Amino acid sequence: MRKFVHFLAALSLGAALAVSAAERVDINAANASELAGGLVGIGQTKAEAIIDYREQNGPFESVDDLALVKGIGPATIEKNRDRIGVGAAAAATDKPARD
Repeated sequence: MRKFVHFLAALSLGAALAVSAAERVDINAANASELAGGLVGIGQTKAEAIIDYREQNGPFESVDDLALVKGIGPATIEKNRDRIGVGAAAAATDKPARD
């Protein structure tokens, strides 16, 4: 019985992780509260900076383009890589960073 309970717990955890990984934040469409709520280390101020950058420079082409936003570095991007989507590819693999 104990093994069965552990199996169910592991199965539940796996399902929860799969669901959360599938829910990406589209950095080209999300509003400030969606960005702040869905990304680690991104508060309201950085979320607004992402939107300002997007409005001034056009849509992001890759997750790595977030490093172009002042205050967002590689560590923040890596913490969120599995949470971030870009445009129509929000649920798929992202394009490589632009040169």
